[in-house]
Amino acid sequence: MFSLQLHSTHRIILALRLSYLLVFISSLPNSHSYPSRTHITIYASCSQEKYQPNTPFEINLNNFLSSVATSSSEVTYDTFSIGNGTSTTQDGAVYGLYQCRGDLHPIDCSKCIGRSVNQISLVCPYSLGASLQLQGCYVRYEHSGDFLGKLDTSIRYKKCSKDVSSDVEFFRRRDDVLEDLQTANGFRVSSSGLVQGFAQCLGDLSVSDCSTCLVDAVGKLKSLCGSAAAADVFLGQCYARYWASGYYDESDSHNNDQVGKSVAIIVGVFGGLAVLVVLLSICKKAAG
Repeated sequence: MFSLQLHSTHRIILALRLSYLLVFISSLPNSHSYPSRTHITIYASCSQEKYQPNTPFEINLNNFLSSVATSSSEVTYDTFSIGNGTSTTQDGAVYGLYQCRGDLHPIDCSKCIGRSVNQISLVCPYSLGASLQLQGCYVRYEHSGDFLGKLDTSIRYKKCSKDVSSDVEFFRRRDDVLEDLQTANGFRVSSSGLVQGFAQCLGDLSVSDCSTCLVDAVGKLKSLCGSAAAADVFLGQCYARYWASGYYDESDSHNNDQVGKSVAIIVGVFGGLAVLVVLLSICKKAAG
């Protein structure tokens, strides 16, 4: 009898903890309270190749994600190679990196990376390679380390505003901003009149490769988005963005966070089912 009560008490505590988790998830800061909307999802990319559960790769991947979450509270960029020390673990090796936007405070960087770490396995389940770009941070891992330090200017994401401008002054200011951004070494913010922008390279690029990447990104902004009042282009290892002051509003950002909404739904459903299963188990034991 005592054993039954102990198990029931344990299940009640577990149910309460799961309920608390759901409440916590539902209370995560929205774009009105989270600095610079860093939690908004830009894009996700998942490899077609999958790994099997309970394999060395999964163990190393979990270690990588844990290391990323810990490191982000101290530095805004880092690279990792886990499980590549011996030939016996080579098949399970994980290579990866993370980077926060250059203007983020370490606390906000850590929050952003924590959100990415929680999302990437849900967005890309059992993928041998994945990348997730949020407004404020980026996480990527692969089975091979060939991508580290290698220039990649392929387009990962672009967005051109529907609003366009025919103002000659706007184009002059925009071009001033873009010219400044393409000379950045790492992260740079620029403004001219009512036009603002920023650009960033991944930390594993050399100065010359960073310049090459940003020149390409700026060129694509102009060629792909033309007279757009705001535009974003994310390449494999850098990005550049500009906008007319006040263009990016809250509703526009919410419409773009489709991956984030999907993850919230997945977590909510599984969390609700877990609580239901525990409660049903308690009722069954009590009835018995």
